Amino acid sequence: MARLRNYYAGPAALPLEALEIARDELLDFQGGGVSVMETSHRSKEYDQVHNESISLIRELMGLPDNYQVLFLQGGASMQFAMVPMNLLGPDQSADYILTGSWSKKAVKEAKIIAQANIAATTEKDGVFTSVPKQSELNLDPKAVYCHITSNNTIFGTQWHQFPETGSVPLVADMSSDILSRKIDPSPFGIIYAGAQKNLGPSGVAVVIIRDDMLAKCREGLPTMLSYKTHADKNSLFNTPPSFSIYMVNKVLNWIKGRGGIEAVEKENIEKGTLIYEAIDGSGGFYKNSIAKENRSLMNVVFRLPSEELEKKFVAEGLQAGFLGLKGHRSIGGIRVSIYNANQLDSVKEVVSFMKEFAAQNG
Repeated sequence: MARLRNYYAGPAALPLEALEIARDELLDFQGGGVSVMETSHRSKEYDQVHNESISLIRELMGLPDNYQVLFLQGGASMQFAMVPMNLLGPDQSADYILTGSWSKKAVKEAKIIAQANIAATTEKDGVFTSVPKQSELNLDPKAVYCHITSNNTIFGTQWHQFPETGSVPLVADMSSDILSRKIDPSPFGIIYAGAQKNLGPSGVAVVIIRDDMLAKCREGLPTMLSYKTHADKNSLFNTPPSFSIYMVNKVLNWIKGRGGIEAVEKENIEKGTLIYEAIDGSGGFYKNSIAKENRSLMNVVFRLPSEELEKKFVAEGLQAGFLGLKGHRSIGGIRVSIYNANQLDSVKEVVSFMKEFAAQNG
């Protein structure tokens, strides 16, 4: 059976090389006679996978020693609650910048727990087509942190230049663009990401927390909801999602083998340029309403002249081998998610399909 080109927003495509290694090791991991899924999380075999994965994240992201790397469960959605639960006391507040559905969900959870101020929003008539300019931010210098969503999978916007927040640390949900580009980690007190887009399969979330933020975490929380619990035990307080972490390990090694973040970022820029040029050069057949300076390099969204043509585009795209082209159910249209695993050749193929479809239906 021929593999399809997977453009789902998540769970998303995994590198074929990583899947092939996992297939070959599935029944017998490192000659131990059992699968990694059957191996104790206290075994030396799993310990090597676990610690190497942490080291690779540190290496690829250029993290200083004052950052801890945690593997947690519950996805990014759990972090919407864990961040304010750990960091905000009764008389404290945090800033939230709203740029899409996920940041709205994050602030909703924060408001259940503590005080959360909306420092800016770009929502108009239920739609987000940009991220705020620095001058549009109403930041509180006394905020414990300022929360952003770095890339917005549903609406197709992305922060290409992060907001400046002075002495207030940034907390970022980077689920959909972590390890897709080089960033300076120093402004970030916490970076978290569900794995199922650029890091690996669903089932594990990576949380990167700076030591000073860890020190601020409140006492008296439920054990499993405290960052200190997991940091103190190297994410091994309880049984971790070991197979998901194993797959993250394979993806991290794949990124390193391709030349690291610099090489990945270069290709992601090429991919984005190709597909946006196809949209802009279609004579209006394809329309992307996102401010050009905020267009996502991970999730490209666009509309066709009618919903009937959009349905036809999705159906014919699937026949051509492209899976997951339908836009999010809340906004419709088309979405092409071009994460790291969707390499340049794959994007060239979908761009060729777009041009042919426009020529036949325009």
